[in-house]
Amino acid sequence: MKKLLLVLAVLGLTQLTFAEKTHTVDTSASKLAWTGKKVTGKHIGTVSFKSGKVTLDSNGVLKSAEFIVDMDSINVTDLEGEWKAKLEGHLKNEDFFNTPVHKEARLKLQKILSKSGNTYEVESNLTIKKVTKPVKFKVTVEGNKMSGKLVFNRTNYGIKYGSGSFFSGLGDKMIFDDVELDFNVVTK
Repeated sequence: MKKLLLVLAVLGLTQLTFAEKTHTVDTSASKLAWTGKKVTGKHIGTVSFKSGKVTLDSNGVLKSAEFIVDMDSINVTDLEGEWKAKLEGHLKNEDFFNTPVHKEARLKLQKILSKSGNTYEVESNLTIKKVTKPVKFKVTVEGNKMSGKLVFNRTNYGIKYGSGSFFSGLGDKMIFDDVELDFNVVTK
C-alpha cells in the first residue's frame, strides 16, 4: 500500500512538472507594427490584436500559439490629416486588405524548427484574405512576453496592387512585395 501511494505521488508530481499553461494575449499591452516599402520610401503603422493565446510548459518553453488581428484597425503612423486618412482608406479597400470583407488575419504556430536559449525559429500558418500560407521567423520568449519580426510577401495573399512582380512600367510608383511585422506580445 505504501508503494502504491508513493508511485501515485510521484506520478502526480510528474504531471505537475510537465503541465502546460495557456495564457491569453493582453491586447491592450501588445503591439504589432508594420512597414511597407516602396521605391520612393516607406510607410509605417500599427494594427491591433483582437485576441490570442500562447501555451508554455512549466519551464517556460513555447508549445503553441495563435493570434487573431483586427484588420480594420490598420493605422498609419507616419502621416497626418488628409494623407493619413487616404492611405488608411486605400489599405482597407479592395486594392489591399479589403477589410469590410476580410475583418481578421490569423497566425497559428505549426512547428518549432529550432531553439537556442529563449529564441525559437518557428513555422506558422499566416491567413490573410482567407488565403493561408506558411511563414518562417524567429521569436524570443521571455516570461510573459514574446517579440520578433515576421516578413511576408503580400502577393501570396492576392494583394498585387503596385507590385513590380505583376505590373511593368510602375517606375517610382512600385511598392515592394514584402511587408514587415514587428511584434511585442504580452500575455496575462
